[in-house]
Amino acid sequence: MTTVVLDARDIARIIGTIGRNEVMDRVTDRLLVALRALANGEGGITPARDGFIREANGQGCLEWMPHHEPGKSVTLKTVAYSPGNPEHCSLPTILGTVARFDDVTGRLVALADGVVLTAIRTGAASAVASRLLAHPDSSVVGLIGTGAQAVTQLHGLSRVFDISKVLVHDIDPRHVAGFPQRVEFLGLDVQIAPAAEVVAAADILCTATSVEVGAGPVFQDAGVREHLHVNAIGADLPGKTELPKDLLERAFICTDHIEQALREGECQQLGADAVGAHLADLCAKPELAQPHRTRTSVFDSTGFALEDHVAMDVLLELATELGLGTTIDIEYHPADALEVYPPLQAGDRLVGITAG
Repeated sequence: MTTVVLDARDIARIIGTIGRNEVMDRVTDRLLVALRALANGEGGITPARDGFIREANGQGCLEWMPHHEPGKSVTLKTVAYSPGNPEHCSLPTILGTVARFDDVTGRLVALADGVVLTAIRTGAASAVASRLLAHPDSSVVGLIGTGAQAVTQLHGLSRVFDISKVLVHDIDPRHVAGFPQRVEFLGLDVQIAPAAEVVAAADILCTATSVEVGAGPVFQDAGVREHLHVNAIGADLPGKTELPKDLLERAFICTDHIEQALREGECQQLGADAVGAHLADLCAKPELAQPHRTRTSVFDSTGFALEDHVAMDVLLELATELGLGTTIDIEYHPADALEVYPPLQAGDRLVGITAG
């Protein structure tokens, strides 16, 4: 039995052949279906992620994120958040690997890089939440933080809103200077502006920063539009938050995973009573979101493994369509399941160590 491996070249060929828009649309549409199923008790089991806090290369973490589809499969993503990577190691801030296991036998079915997958599914989740909660006439998008995640945040939104202007801000001048070129494929008017100007003009605001623990918020609650919708995706550690508490206290708050949001998302500033809805419930009953589209709303997005599971499904399906992926015998399956060591071949010899 073999394992399918999607390497970096496979991921690049999938996106290059199918197209960025088609991949984003497929993940967004499939995520909406999966979230509706979750609300109806049919979406499988997604425990809160767990992991280690790491002090090396800037305070970060290494986490594991499981999703269980009973009787079918288990998807497990390991993901590392290392804020010092771009400057010190020329690597993305977020690195990850996604594994798919057969739930009946436990064997490893597929393995893929998780960097692009994570960025796409996070952008897709914000697109789903924004379509539900943002004002339907939203046309100005603001971005605080212009790293890799900001690209797919804007891409996802561009697929569900008619965007007329994009205002961006980042404390790293190199990141913000290169952002317009990185999103040139979207054909949008992208302008660099101070944080206060970005927040004041935005109908939809995305915060995707590497703010340090205890250093937030990344903008002030002043002069924002009454109907502002915020996709807050940067909080992923206890004590790390991006949004001002005053804004959270008056906003309608939606989470993708409540337990995670209370532990390491924006909701850690408030508590469980502040959570207005789970994203899955709004997907199943959009009418519940309707009254909140003209007021301040926040999608507290900590990211959870159902999203990775859906994105992995899409990538594997596209790889099959295109004939991509490498099959390897990564697991040892002896003819006799009780035999640990492979049989000796001609010419092999045992080397013993005699005491004394």
